[in-house]
This record gives sequence, structure tokens and C-alpha cells, in this order.
Amino acid sequence: MSSEISRRRWLLDAGAGFGWLAFASLANAGPKPHFAPRAKRVVQIFCTGGMSHLDTFDYKPELARRDGKPFDMPTFFGQGGNLMACPWEFSRRGQSGLWVSGLLPHLAAHADKLTLVRSVFAKSANHMPAIAQMNTGFILTGFPSFGAWVMYGLGAENENLPAYVVLQDPSGPPWGGTVQWTNGFLPAAVQGTTFRTAGDPVPDLSRPKDIGAEARADSLSWLDRMNRRHAEMHSGDSTLDARIRGYELAARMQMSVPEVASLDSESEATRRLYGFDRKETEPHARNCLLARRLLERGVRFVQVYHGGSGNSWDAHGNLRSNHEKMSRSYDQPTAALVQDLAARGLLDDTLVMGVSEFGRTPVSQGTGESAGRDHHPDCFTVWMAGAGLKPGFAYGSSDDFGRKPAENPVAVHDLHATALHALGLDHERLTFYHNGARRRLTDVHGHVVESLFA
Repeated sequence: MSSEISRRRWLLDAGAGFGWLAFASLANAGPKPHFAPRAKRVVQIFCTGGMSHLDTFDYKPELARRDGKPFDMPTFFGQGGNLMACPWEFSRRGQSGLWVSGLLPHLAAHADKLTLVRSVFAKSANHMPAIAQMNTGFILTGFPSFGAWVMYGLGAENENLPAYVVLQDPSGPPWGGTVQWTNGFLPAAVQGTTFRTAGDPVPDLSRPKDIGAEARADSLSWLDRMNRRHAEMHSGDSTLDARIRGYELAARMQMSVPEVASLDSESEATRRLYGFDRKETEPHARNCLLARRLLERGVRFVQVYHGGSGNSWDAHGNLRSNHEKMSRSYDQPTAALVQDLAARGLLDDTLVMGVSEFGRTPVSQGTGESAGRDHHPDCFTVWMAGAGLKPGFAYGSSDDFGRKPAENPVAVHDLHATALHALGLDHERLTFYHNGARRRLTDVHGHVVESLFA
């Protein structure tokens, strides 16, 4: 092989490799926020299907007064009926007096820790693109997820665990599946790592019983040499670099993952707090407790899905039975996570986000006991906690029926800009050059909602 390198080849290798080299340098150097952060880590709890803001955090007495009255508004499925009051009683909770419905009694008990944004709006009324926007900032696929951007900007704290972990609902993945935690065009090493909710958290991580430790070490050593030789021949390929780093991380994870996933080591009181003693709460309790264990061991971003494409908050019919079933499995473990983080001193520098892809309509879909609510991206509520946010505080408001923002509208881009700000990252400076443009999580939009912070 000639020792000379053509100008074209040099430019290709250099251009393709700079992004990865920058990330590798950043990761090795440790966290690099743009300014002093309020939070070091994020846990996002995603209610797949569309939790109704009107039946949880957004009290609308006018909707109750006009229950059953005609109201003309377009809906996603074009089956809008009459106005429908919340079936659950709202009341003021805690010293802050935040309105929370009886559907979420455990979270309501922590109202003084919560920060509500009641004027969020999104772009799509369809599940897959709406979930994608909440995760990536875009309704189209191929863009990096929020967690990938956080890892790209701050690097990893714990070298023995993935920096970005996704815990799916046992019922299955959300609409879009792995698209929702992709690295997109960012270096491959920043994509989310999925942990299973039952059995071994990471498939094929443990050494097969019929292969000895020495043979396993020899095979991994050979594989490492082959990968590195291939990487030298294809410099600038971040996927290959990520694969090499992945094998190195996997070797360390063989010791760290079994320990972090061993929930049996938790006290009986902690297990009861999360809801391990009830069949309906145990699956989400397992994910929430595992999330806390990951966070306290330095995992940067944990995403917990509640509901999948086969069992979700998507209450087109039977709103009462759907939301009661979903809230029974969601409420106690989620509230326990907030309480547990606070008790361990972790809530102050952890950003907790309770999100859904959109809300539900103020008008019914169907009639009688079988009535539900349609998709509604025009206005819904997101709750947060920790990270220097104002506790027991509600920002923004919707109109009398919860149909549109009436005060301080907050776009999904604004949520992302605010969350990055809490982590010490400027959303306009956290960029990556791709396809001729300087890309970012917030596209060309977004502003930090400063009023949310204490």
C-alpha cells in the first residue's frame, strides 16, 4: 500500500472524523456545561398514548358547568361530541394549593414539589410523530433524541454504565420504537441503551456457561484487534468507533449491571413505597426504582416509558376505565420516585419530567359510559420537579375548556431549551454540523422559560 494519501482521501477522513474526535475528547474530559448547571441528570417519565390534562392537572370549572353542551371544534378523528366534564374531583393540594384531580392521589401528595406547565402545545395529533417531537424536537424521523443531545453535550459520569438508558413498559415499545431514543446524525455512541424489564436487563451480556473465562477473554481480545484494524482502514466511521467502545463498556457492564439491577437488595419499606406489593403497580415500580438506582450511580439520562403501543393512555373510548387503569399502575411508583429522590438528596440536582405526546379534547368521543376523548396537541400539561425549579408552582394557563393556551404558551422547543438550560447547556450553542446546516435539538426555535426557576 502506498504511504501517500490523496488530497481527496485526506479531506474525507478529516471531515468525517472531526465530529467524533470532538465527542471523544469531550467525553474523556468529563462534563462540559456552558454555564453553572442546576441539574446533573434527567429522568423523563413518558405517558405513552396521551394522558388527559383535563382529568389530571388542569382544573376547568367551566367545563364542569357546561358538561354535555354542544361545542364545535375539529378533532383528529372527526368524531367530536359535546363537552365532557372530568369524572374525577379536583381539589387544591399541599400548601401551594395546586389543583390536582383524584385520579393521581400519590402525586397529589407531593404537589409542593411539582412544577406544572399548563400551556404546552405540539405540532402533531398523530402518536408516532408527536412522540418523536417530544423526544427529538421534530415530527420527522432521523433526528437525535433529547437524551442523545444531553450525552453529546455533557458526556458520561460513570464509565461502567451507559450514560443514556431507556426502560420500556412491559406491554411493548412506544410508537416508533428505537426511533425515539436514536442518536440520529450524532456519533453512534450517544444513542440510548434499552434495559429489559424482566430477566437479564441487557441481553447476551453475561458470559455463556459453556465458555470459560480465559476463552472468552481471548475471543474478545481477537475481536478488538480486528475491529481496530478495520477502524484504521475506515477512519471517521463513528459507528465502528462506537462498536469498539461498546465492547469495552460491555466488559465493564458484566460487573456493574447485575449489581444495579439487583432490586432485591432494596429494603422492604422501599419496595412497598414503590408498589412492589401490588400486581398492577409492580412493573412500573420496578422501572422507577431501577431508574433511581441508575441515577444515583451516575447515569446521565434515564427515560421510563409508562404504556406501550398495545396498552396506553389512548382513551378514545371508556375514558374512565382507561385512565383509572393506567393511573393505578402509574401514580404510586412515579410519586415514590420523586419522594425517594428527595429523601436521598438527589432531587435538587435531578430534573424530573412527566410528559406525554399530547393531551385529550374537552369534547367527548362517543357517548355515555363508553365516551372517551380524542388526541389534542393544541394544549396540554407537563409536570416537572427538582433542578432548581419553583416547587408548588403552575406556569401558563389554558382557556376555559383546556382547548388552547390562554396565557404564556410553551412550545415543545421551549421545554427542550429550558431542560437543557437546567443542565447548564445553551440550546443555541449545543449544535452539530450535518448536511450543510448547524443542527440543534430546538431547530431554529425555542426560548428558555426563565419564570420556571426559583
